[in-house]
Amino acid sequence: MSMLLIRGRFKVEGGPKPDGDTLPFIPDDVADWKLVPGGQVVPGADGRASIRLEGIDALETHYGQEPAPVDHQPRPLAHEAADELLKTLGFGTVLRDDDETLATVPDSVPGWILTRGADAYGRCVAFVGRGTPPVYSGYWTGVSERLLERTANHRLLERGLAYPAFYSGLPVYLRELLTEAAEKARASAAGVWAVDRTLQGFPVTGKKSITHDREGAVILPKLFRRLKDYLDFTGDPTPSADCFRAFLAGAADEYRLLPDTKRLYRGLHHIVEVTPDNIVRMTRSCREIVFTEK
Repeated sequence: MSMLLIRGRFKVEGGPKPDGDTLPFIPDDVADWKLVPGGQVVPGADGRASIRLEGIDALETHYGQEPAPVDHQPRPLAHEAADELLKTLGFGTVLRDDDETLATVPDSVPGWILTRGADAYGRCVAFVGRGTPPVYSGYWTGVSERLLERTANHRLLERGLAYPAFYSGLPVYLRELLTEAAEKARASAAGVWAVDRTLQGFPVTGKKSITHDREGAVILPKLFRRLKDYLDFTGDPTPSADCFRAFLAGAADEYRLLPDTKRLYRGLHHIVEVTPDNIVRMTRSCREIVFTEK
């Protein structure tokens, strides 16, 4: 499968707050945004739009929209992922304020993206790289293993600083290469894999059980987002997780499970368990889940 290459620069200051899997990008030719399949990317006045990194999911540094509070996963690993992304792309210094606003040196860096389209939120979903692109901007190119290894997406999985996160439009061979990188990191207990509790399970005693910087459980960000939304919905400081599976059923995430992808599942309740003593765990690894494109 070919992807559209766009050349430009990454510029963090003055735009949306980046994290380990999202950051702003400005094409050299702003009209190139119109080439992105789906036509949903609407740039700001300076040509900037958000890039959602293809194939990965990093710990949340800020998640939530008013009137709900903005929360985060344990920040040491979340910040390490965000910093690694920026440094991989060529930023030398990263300064972070308490509200997750960033300043960088240099102010911007040249780079490129490889995209197959935008998501439902208007973010361009892409692989991202630094320096000279492999083909001229605005053209489509195949993504080889060697080219994939040049991307920050691959780098974050290789370092264990992000979880694999696959959607149905991603070619199988790229999914397998990203899985291989993630599995090597997991086998060596790198990054999140040294402390991940997604499959082992973790007690839910309140929101701090998944947000506290030292004691919060490190879990798959997709599960974190759904659990955080559930805890906000209940409004109980010492909640029961008894209704969490019903909440997941209502969220109706669509996905298929590897290796047999024939059945379409609706709702993560099919692969999440909740015990009577408020232990939550997933029963399938993230590398086995292929979500349906929205």
